[in-house]
Amino acid sequence: MITLPHLVSALGSELRVAPGLAASNRPLSGVHVSELQDPTPYLEGGELLLTTGMPLAAGQAEVHAYVTRLAARGVSALGIGLGPWAATPPAALTQACRAAGLDLVLVPDGVPFQNVSRAFWGLTLKDGTAGLRDFLGTQTALARAATRPDATAAVIRGLAQALGGWAAYVPADGAPPTVWPGDVEPLLPTLREDLARLNRSGAHSAATFELHGQPVVAHPIMGASRTHGFLVIGSGRTLGGPDRQVISTVCTLLAMRARQREIVTDATATLGGAVVRLLHAGQTESARLVADEVGLGPLPERVRWLVLRTGPARDAATALATAERMLGSERMLGTTQIPGAEEGPLPWFDAMLGALLGAMHRVEEDGTLAVLLPAGGNPPGPASTVAASQPPTNPGPELPPLPEWAGGALGEVVALSAASQALTLTRRAAEQAASGTITLPGTPRPERAEGWLEELRAYERADLLPTVTAYLRCRGRWEEAARELGAHRNSVRHRIGVASDLLGVDLDDPDVSAELWLALRQSPTAARPR
Repeated sequence: MITLPHLVSALGSELRVAPGLAASNRPLSGVHVSELQDPTPYLEGGELLLTTGMPLAAGQAEVHAYVTRLAARGVSALGIGLGPWAATPPAALTQACRAAGLDLVLVPDGVPFQNVSRAFWGLTLKDGTAGLRDFLGTQTALARAATRPDATAAVIRGLAQALGGWAAYVPADGAPPTVWPGDVEPLLPTLREDLARLNRSGAHSAATFELHGQPVVAHPIMGASRTHGFLVIGSGRTLGGPDRQVISTVCTLLAMRARQREIVTDATATLGGAVVRLLHAGQTESARLVADEVGLGPLPERVRWLVLRTGPARDAATALATAERMLGSERMLGTTQIPGAEEGPLPWFDAMLGALLGAMHRVEEDGTLAVLLPAGGNPPGPASTVAASQPPTNPGPELPPLPEWAGGALGEVVALSAASQALTLTRRAAEQAASGTITLPGTPRPERAEGWLEELRAYERADLLPTVTAYLRCRGRWEEAARELGAHRNSVRHRIGVASDLLGVDLDDPDVSAELWLALRQSPTAARPR
């Protein structure tokens, strides 16, 4: 940036400030020569305008109007060539420049205006070379920082120092942010809310907003299919072209690291899916061996399944994204535990969500996503179903509604050797879970059981309700149910088959039979079970 003091210093005796005035530090955009009475149509602002004084030959009012026009156009300085038209600067000109805040300099008689132009462009070349050198040095330092083990922290620190402000990288998945300098950390809670709104809007370009009265710029860091996070910058000044180039470089470096993590995650998910399939097939030892051989580490001895519905589009990514809201219920369950749970009093939300985001063992199959999680953390209690519609104690930014298909189930903690059966039960519970909830296998659903009773009552071609009641009371034993009903066992078997088809469930399923039995006991109009 070239200023008038720089130019005066470079030219020495060939350019001096008018007596009684001082040179400001306004940047100069160029040097222009004009003898027109009104040169402003040919000026862009920021120039040093040189004239021999011909436009100043008129009276004081015209001189004042001339200076006012230049100042209004944004001209940085006016230079008068002393000589035939003016041996000294007119007093009216000095007064007008002082009143308008326009710098006034003098070019001595015999000094070509071209000397002033050459000096300006020489300084510009040196300034550009120095700027380029600084720019390349910054780029090199950032590239080196990107190869360090703490690459993100090093890059953010280098960017903040280069811009003379602060910078932060805020992951979109809720992981801890990286910020420099550290005294900016108190801004992070408010910053997260602003970025959450920005992320929900689907913005893929930089956005500017105010944070505690200061403008900040957020740049999304994109991966192959989603926004991984945001680079946020508070420079406290207007950014120039080189600054924006440095920011672009940092965005590229962060995006490259995000893409590398995506590739590793995809490869790990493929290997983890193979381990899950082996577990589901009951091949526990083979699953252990594969997990060790491919570098996934030893499988935990006690595990639980989280099974999520993926919807008509088989959208596993969205299923995982909605899991945070369904599990955490807007973080209101962050410290809820079941008293006396044997797996230890770990915070429910933090433990479960952290395990979910880092889960390597998962597989998508039959419209569900099954995730193997290590035991630890307790499901929220005493309620056995977590509904994402529960209002948070400290409401945050309004979130869009969950998809109708969103839902799932969280299995009980079991030994690894029992993972196959546990997955079957958890997947069945996920398929039956109410929209927007994470349920537990075996969770009673009174509204569903009441619906079954209504369907059994409404069926007119056979007396299904007493038959189902007797069948459940006799624990599925055909002979006992037939004797109680005074019917042939084949008739009972036929009616139970009709009832199962009508309800779309297996009455021999312990979860289904328990749920229906409880509804029968509580229904005043059902055939009262003894």
